[in-house]
Amino acid sequence: MEPGTKPIQLKLIEGNRGKRPLNRKEPRTVTALPTAPAHLTADALEEWNRVAHWLHRIGLLSEVDRAALAAYAQSYGRWVQAERAIAKMAEKDQLTGGLMIKTSNGNAIQNPLVGTANKAAADMMRYAAEFGMTPSARTRIAAETPQESEDPADRFFA
Repeated sequence: MEPGTKPIQLKLIEGNRGKRPLNRKEPRTVTALPTAPAHLTADALEEWNRVAHWLHRIGLLSEVDRAALAAYAQSYGRWVQAERAIAKMAEKDQLTGGLMIKTSNGNAIQNPLVGTANKAAADMMRYAAEFGMTPSARTRIAAETPQESEDPADRFFA
């Protein structure tokens, strides 16, 4: 898929603003709730569990999305871990709040954890937007949330 192209399902939900022809032969996936990969950290697994059920419930998650959601969750976990480490350092550093450290020769530099946190947060937000998990991404989606007690077959036989 080219950068900036959208799946047909997302174009149908959002509306085809560009009026370009839709790819009617685009592969379709079956909505599913994949299992979390074993390699996720505890923070990442907690985030996976928080969002996976919601994404599945609104029909935006399938088995093939497992790696992308894992990348999102792992980025979240890495961001949380870096922020915790910075906060712990900040307890001992009243002047810079853990944002700066001294090198072995006494020079002050940005704490490498700040870069780690920033990179993980940027990755997390990029993946989150792919799943419609940011306020601006949600403005482009018009999905109907199925009722918990609704029979999925009803929409075909109504």
